[in-house]
Amino acid sequence: MSVPRSILFAFPLFLVACSGMSERPAPTGERYGGIFNFNEAKTLRNIFPPEVTSVSEQRIASQIYEGLVAIDPKDLKVKPALAEHWAVDSSGTVYTFDLRAGVRFHDDPAFPDGKGRELNAQDVAHCFTMVCTKGFGDNAYWLLQGKLLGADEFHDGTNGVKSVSGIRVINDRTVQFTLTDPDPNFLYGIAGAGCWIWPKELTEAYGADPKGHAIGTGPFRLMETRPADAIVLQRNDHYWGVDEQGRPLPYLDGVRITLAPDREREVAEFMKGNLAMVSELSLENIGLLTDSIEPKTGQRRFQSSSMPTLSVQFYGFNSSKPPFNDIRIRRAFALAIDRHMLVDSVLRGLAVAAEHGLVPPGFPSYPYAIVKGIPFAPDSARKLLAAAGFPGGKGFPRVQLQVNNLGFGYRETATFVQDALARELGVGITISSVPDAEYYNRIERGSALFWREGWVADLPDPENFLALLDGRNAVTDTSLSSTLNTTRFADPRYDALMRQASVGRSSEQRYTDLASAEALAMRALPLIPLYHERSTQLTRPNVMGLHANALELLDLRSTWFLNVPPGKAVAVSAQAAPMDHS
Repeated sequence: MSVPRSILFAFPLFLVACSGMSERPAPTGERYGGIFNFNEAKTLRNIFPPEVTSVSEQRIASQIYEGLVAIDPKDLKVKPALAEHWAVDSSGTVYTFDLRAGVRFHDDPAFPDGKGRELNAQDVAHCFTMVCTKGFGDNAYWLLQGKLLGADEFHDGTNGVKSVSGIRVINDRTVQFTLTDPDPNFLYGIAGAGCWIWPKELTEAYGADPKGHAIGTGPFRLMETRPADAIVLQRNDHYWGVDEQGRPLPYLDGVRITLAPDREREVAEFMKGNLAMVSELSLENIGLLTDSIEPKTGQRRFQSSSMPTLSVQFYGFNSSKPPFNDIRIRRAFALAIDRHMLVDSVLRGLAVAAEHGLVPPGFPSYPYAIVKGIPFAPDSARKLLAAAGFPGGKGFPRVQLQVNNLGFGYRETATFVQDALARELGVGITISSVPDAEYYNRIERGSALFWREGWVADLPDPENFLALLDGRNAVTDTSLSSTLNTTRFADPRYDALMRQASVGRSSEQRYTDLASAEALAMRALPLIPLYHERSTQLTRPNVMGLHANALELLDLRSTWFLNVPPGKAVAVSAQAAPMDHS
């Protein structure tokens, strides 16, 4: 749904007072106060933890919800969150977590008295069990699949199993998980959105898909959702977190996220001072990076940071339907694209060509050389296309390349690929721009034939990218959605290498197994890796404590403003409207 420009940023910069708010005043003094305003241009489908699938959704949901552990945006290491500490037994398979005392869920009418109750171990067990529940936690189940003891049997209903044997509540503040085998990424996995903790009262009050409602333990609580307009979060005055000096977090009074699908307008509002951050530039706005100093005053207009992200952009194939059920055609398409020219001439150097496969550069011990990758080889591409029965592209059916327009260079990349396939192969493709609200539904349902997709890592490990092609995540019933493995690639050899990599292997052996699996997939080519993006973030000069990182995590707990404007701000309204997902 498009939004008229006149209302894109119509909300006031500060939130107005309402009744029925927190029992105690927010802290005052240095660092405290102010509203952090930013925009999310991409359509949000859900901010309920088991349903979070995009970076945009994660940026918002992570202000409301938390997990047992978290990934520190400063160094990407695992740190305590709702679990104050944990222990691992000598077998490396039993994890025991001790919860912080006094952590409260946000106040919400879902609770009998409207007051949030204290978090307990039963809440953690409930959330993890729901992630393993078929039909409920399908988007997040892969984080525990094959890892948590009894999860697969419970998920599949084997022999009438009614609980997950690997989840055990020791007491109200202690919960224990038993794994099938030692897993070096278990803590990273449960730090992801799918394993964030919410109370059972949330779904009891608002249903299994509580759009427009959110109850977590995080630094901010949901106060308002305006369909297609904005989301408003208020400071959680009962938050457990403190800074290094013991001062209560968060510093901010609130967060306001506008939902305007207009990158140019977003940047214009940022330059006016109406937004605190821009998390992604369009190609049209790259020139702004050289204009950070005000020429008349010499003052800095904004801060900027740019770094390689652990991400990949790729084009997926529906290999079950012609013409892409022929591997020769998939390979011909892949060999006809000059990724280096794409990165240099179209993306202006703000990306790195995908030299090998899905796994981006940045893992020092990963044996990238095992994955041969896909060169630019147009002569070979033409021979393959001719062998498939389409010499010079003659008789090749016109197919659609499905793209969405709101990401960095998506449309320009599609035009580049369209020209390359016409020039090198004589193949004509049509670029189909699909609205964000329908975009991923078409891909997951198998309606798209050839499409753009991207992946930003949930955790800093190559396995996280290769899970996109894990056969266990490929839904074989084509009448059902396949949310993670959207190409529905399934190869027993690939899956065996992935399983082997997760069972008692040294780091070197494990990486070799993963790279061997990736090399196998790149020979089968269910998708074409194109490039790995660089993240560019702009913030106002007075924004402090915000850390750009390769996982694009947004942590506003410790963010603060220099020279906070005077005056207290609280939430717009305690009545939240349902979020629009159309």
